[in-house]
Amino acid sequence: MSINGKPFAIIGAGLAGLTAANYLKRNAVPFVLFEAGPKIAGLASSFKDDEGFSYDFGAHFVTNRLAAAIGVSADCRVVHHYSETVWLKGKSYGYPFGLMSMPRFSFSAMVSRLKRKTETETAADYFRGEYGNALADEVALPLLEAWSGAPANELSASVGNKLANSIVKTLWLKLAGKISRRAIACGYSHEMPESANVWHVYPNGGISTLCKKLADGLDANIKLESPVESIVIEDNRAAKVRVKGEEIEVAGVISTAPINILAKLVKGTDALKSLHAFRYRPMVFVNLRFEGRGLLPDVVTWTPEKHFPFFRLTEATLSMPWLAPEGKTLITADIGCEVGDEIWTKSDDELGELCLRGLEKIIPNAREKYKGCRVLKTPIAYPVYLAEYEAKREEIEKSLGIEGLISIGRNGEFAHILMEDVYWRTLKRMRLFVRENQFPTQIENAKSIAISSSICI
Repeated sequence: MSINGKPFAIIGAGLAGLTAANYLKRNAVPFVLFEAGPKIAGLASSFKDDEGFSYDFGAHFVTNRLAAAIGVSADCRVVHHYSETVWLKGKSYGYPFGLMSMPRFSFSAMVSRLKRKTETETAADYFRGEYGNALADEVALPLLEAWSGAPANELSASVGNKLANSIVKTLWLKLAGKISRRAIACGYSHEMPESANVWHVYPNGGISTLCKKLADGLDANIKLESPVESIVIEDNRAAKVRVKGEEIEVAGVISTAPINILAKLVKGTDALKSLHAFRYRPMVFVNLRFEGRGLLPDVVTWTPEKHFPFFRLTEATLSMPWLAPEGKTLITADIGCEVGDEIWTKSDDELGELCLRGLEKIIPNAREKYKGCRVLKTPIAYPVYLAEYEAKREEIEKSLGIEGLISIGRNGEFAHILMEDVYWRTLKRMRLFVRENQFPTQIENAKSIAISSSICI
């Protein structure tokens, strides 16, 4: 039981919310999970059309470690290949080593390393110091600006933490992948160690399989189409949630809502008022169907030049051929935008045509092979790390300053959290949160009861 028998309230039934709910269920802690939409999974949703093409809203890859932790290993296939390229001035260069083999990039990087400052304030300074002016200005910064929708000199240097990985480590992991014929995960987790024993897999039912597994046995606790209208704060503590006009007393609130939305939900304090200004980047994902396969240079192709409407292309079937019928392929184009702008309001056909014109510069016969597209849109794809609120972002990483209230997941933490790390970070934060908001011995007692029961049986 929780404090005075009140349940915890969880807001949002995506990966983070369901991980939190699953943890509470396993530890016999009462909770109610409120989901505004008609189904679970959120940005971890998966789809399949009548032609046999499979789509994932967000990530295409998970690791064998995450699959094992959630319990879906038996329902996953091993991914044997994954790598990235950059398309620049009409040619493809492997990332990162193909780029660094170019003299102007490697020389510039060497000079910048020698002159690098120990502290940098903006993303522009960070990337120029880390990779050199040439590579930063031609590749890294254009991609960063297309992805975030903000000038690099207005972004915090902490954006670079998302990409941190040593050259030696990257080389070792890629070599291990070639030897094992598995797509060794490289740069996909900051919470857990990366090694040759951690590789990419794909669930047969799509990425949403993870959420479905986490939701097993939780039906009675999940309330769909039940948006939380407000969180009531009393004496600086989350005391109630208001859902469909009804106020429900709670032991605490675990939110996965975007941090700027959470700030609007909270009533009874101005502690989160400054978070209204935090921005998320909307994104349009155009899934283009083609005859043939192997149309792109590799699984992911980055396109930093401004004449391309997209900044990233992914031909996931090069890694996972089962995502499309035999002899066909699927290319996903990522386009940054703003809600209501020219890109956001285009029809699927218009977006398909826009992408085709760009793709013809990489795949000359793309139009002949094109078979239509399906478009997915989200107003909250990525947090935008503006330097103007970096100090506040670092502050909320530690605490929101309201007792009994935490914010989890990529949107809730306003952080560039990779999919596997959402799971591990959520577990870590839940252990601490429950310990702080319950009688200290309750979870231990619940576990003892469970063990005793199993022995009796």
